[in-house]
Amino acid sequence: MESRICRLFLKAVTVAGILVSSVNAPAILAEEPEQVVRPEIERREIDEADIDTEDFEIGAFAGMMNVEDFGTNLVYGARLAYHVTEYVFVEAAYGHTGTDETSAERFGGFQILEDGDRDLDYYNLSFGFNVLPGESFIGSKWAFTSDFYIIGGVGSTSFAGEDEFTWNAGFGYKVLANDWLALRVDARDHVFDVDLLGESQTNHNLEFTGGLSIFF
Repeated sequence: MESRICRLFLKAVTVAGILVSSVNAPAILAEEPEQVVRPEIERREIDEADIDTEDFEIGAFAGMMNVEDFGTNLVYGARLAYHVTEYVFVEAAYGHTGTDETSAERFGGFQILEDGDRDLDYYNLSFGFNVLPGESFIGSKWAFTSDFYIIGGVGSTSFAGEDEFTWNAGFGYKVLANDWLALRVDARDHVFDVDLLGESQTNHNLEFTGGLSIFF
């Protein structure tokens, strides 16, 4: 009898142990393992550059201009541009250069132009299009915003005592040193008619310049 009671007692203890284990198992499984390594990420503050949104650009330029039949001389002037969009701009320009004697004057012994008529001044209004906006790199650390553009327009040229209708076309490359200063190189062809010896002829006058401009 006593052994039977012992067996019943052992069975009861075993069942109770199983019940207690099943109740505590979900709690044990739900416990997350303690994180041993807790990385500390250092946050850094970033200063965003203030980019100007001015649409006007004014600048000066200098270079060389070849006036057909009258030699190549220093040219200089100024430009004012308004940027309509990121890709389109309107530009007004003024330029001045001098001219030399023609070969006919040097070897023929006669003078075609008076000294006061040898200066050439031009004014024009042109439309430009940025066709290849991108970046220019100097080494591995310096990158500058740049634009390759084409440009063309019409205007007037004062030369040989006459004002001649002129159209111009060309291209240029601009690099922004910062958000308000730009460096430019330009190539233009100024085309107008000249009538010096009783016969009108169309002259192509090539100009190559470099300059600086600022945005405001």
